[in-house]
Amino acid sequence: MAVNLESSEQVLPPEPGKRYVRDRMVWNPAMHAIPISGIRRMVNRAAELDDVVHLSIGQPDFPTPQHIIDAHIHALQNGQTGYTMDAGLPELLTALKEYYNAKYRSTLDEDNFLVTTGATEGIYLMITAMAAPGREFIIADPTFLLYAPLIRMNGGQVRTVPTKASEGHQIDPQRIIDMIGPNTHAIILNSPSNPTGTVYPRETIEWLCQEAAYRGVEILSDEVYDNLILDDIDFPSVLSCAIDLDGVAVVSSFSKTYAMPGLRVGWIVADQNTIRTLRRYHMFTTTVASTPAQWAGVAALYGDQSCITEMVTEYARRRDRVVDLVSDMPGLTGYWPQGAFYIAPSLPAGVDAGKLAMRMLEETGVCVIPGDAFGEGSSNLLRISYSTSMDKIEEAFARMRPWLERQPEFARYG
Repeated sequence: MAVNLESSEQVLPPEPGKRYVRDRMVWNPAMHAIPISGIRRMVNRAAELDDVVHLSIGQPDFPTPQHIIDAHIHALQNGQTGYTMDAGLPELLTALKEYYNAKYRSTLDEDNFLVTTGATEGIYLMITAMAAPGREFIIADPTFLLYAPLIRMNGGQVRTVPTKASEGHQIDPQRIIDMIGPNTHAIILNSPSNPTGTVYPRETIEWLCQEAAYRGVEILSDEVYDNLILDDIDFPSVLSCAIDLDGVAVVSSFSKTYAMPGLRVGWIVADQNTIRTLRRYHMFTTTVASTPAQWAGVAALYGDQSCITEMVTEYARRRDRVVDLVSDMPGLTGYWPQGAFYIAPSLPAGVDAGKLAMRMLEETGVCVIPGDAFGEGSSNLLRISYSTSMDKIEEAFARMRPWLERQPEFARYG
């Protein structure tokens, strides 16, 4: 029907306030499963303050190696700016195959990989493709903040395995096995862990892989920090502990190993049927990862690996110092993290880490992340990141110690 524009003033009230205004967006109820990020809450407040020392950042403070930057620039200059194949750049798939086969003496081929927009998309694809009403997922508490909301958004149920700083935040495999029931769909592992830096021993991973396979339970292993092992131990990947790939998937990325988090290239390793299914799903999410960044990934895998050794050596040096500093802090219970660049010491019983961390930020300018960002049962933990310089680490703890000693919650530890 034609609209008489000349009479439009008769249709719309002259006062803007009386005209129809669209109400706010009506969201899918599943959006309520997404919490306000405890990390963002602290970092946003820190941005409003002066002279803040961050022990909060979860990314390498090293520059991206030059040969990786050069490959990225070269790809741009040579017109490598179109879409890749949906599974990823063929050259990168081959490089990943060769890397994993050399590292774990496996027999993977290109069809066992899907390149994603960072490990975050890989985790998103895997969890949202598996989670459904009535399905249960077992995760550690604390653990990386992405898993539980994605499970709940899709109707799944989360069952947590609490860990303690006094026990190095190790998981008890028998406790997990005892939790497996008829509705258990998957166990999600994160080793080395964010936020604890804990590396699970080989016997734990082998035991869980064996029992999960026997009981028909999937295992999703987030191994983003697999190259940041700070002690002389072999990293026990699920890929080297499981009998085969049936029911097993690994997610990883270049972000931490090669100090390139902003380039957003990750991948999933799984059996070929899983990868074929996820390729369809991937096309309806991010389509493909950045093409020039994938070429940078090729350079990372084939190039000089000394950058990893240098980073790990420095992280280990910082870890050693942070463990000593934590042990000297009143009321903090620490341990020996073997991977990544985090430690999550516990506070005295009953102390709310969220409130304490915010007060400490506002009164000392030291920013750490409270444990409730990583698990509902971890409200008495602080995540401390040592992906910053030793000078800043020393400055932060020099501010923290006298402040903690003045807090009434720590009076008996002074």
